[in-house]
Amino acid sequence: MNQKATTVVKNKDQTFEPNLLAFCCNWCSYAGADLAGLSRLKYPPNIRIIRTMCSGRVDPQFVIDAFENGADGVLIAACHLGDCHYISQNYKTYKRVNLLHKLMDSFLIEKDRLRLEFISAGEGNKFADTVIEMVDKLRELGPSPLNK
Repeated sequence: MNQKATTVVKNKDQTFEPNLLAFCCNWCSYAGADLAGLSRLKYPPNIRIIRTMCSGRVDPQFVIDAFENGADGVLIAACHLGDCHYISQNYKTYKRVNLLHKLMDSFLIEKDRLRLEFISAGEGNKFADTVIEMVDKLRELGPSPLNK
């Protein structure tokens, strides 16, 4: 059977839909995401969640790899400061994100493509609102410079 290869060309009429990758802390923000789902809160399906035991386990290289592999934005969702199950790892995450923002500037990647948000297990609404805000911002920014 002869099959012709087809190429997909995006029309100018098609709207950009960003890819958002989220690293969620097992103890707080992942449970917040679960609560958003259980509560049937609406948020864009553009998000893919990676469950981590702690936001402190999100190595900066993971974020860089996410951008290099097609993510238009990365959300790191952590326990509130002072409520980390691993004492103070979310403070480490806070410092790492600030460092990553500086690194992103040097590569001309907008800081708004990486967001750190503190979301507890009981904040399903905050999780949904954060995803909505971030996807809207990514639509405004357009595709990541690394994906063009």
